[in-house]
Amino acid sequence: MGDFEPAFTGTMNFYLSALDDLVRHPDDQPSVGIILCKGKNRTVAEYAVRDMNKPIGVSEYRLTEELPKDLAKGLPDPHDLERLMEEADESQPAEHGNRKISTYPKTTDKN
Repeated sequence: MGDFEPAFTGTMNFYLSALDDLVRHPDDQPSVGIILCKGKNRTVAEYAVRDMNKPIGVSEYRLTEELPKDLAKGLPDPHDLERLMEEADESQPAEHGNRKISTYPKTTDKN
């Protein structure tokens, strides 16, 4: 993703319309679009969203090498997370093509 382009708002408006029409429950609030870009010209972004009838926001993002300490302390240790994922994978039945193959022992009915 590069810098903001005005065409992004039209695309976002399209997806929000489809989402609200096909997925949104009648009790839900309207969907909100957020466009994240490496850079933006504030004037161009304001003109691009000015007459849109759906809530759309445009913001810049920046990558960082480390998580902020206040966010990192709320996340599990990467090694613990990897171990938990491996344990979850081992407990799932193996898949073969489109069929799932159970790795659990088969039981037989004796009548």
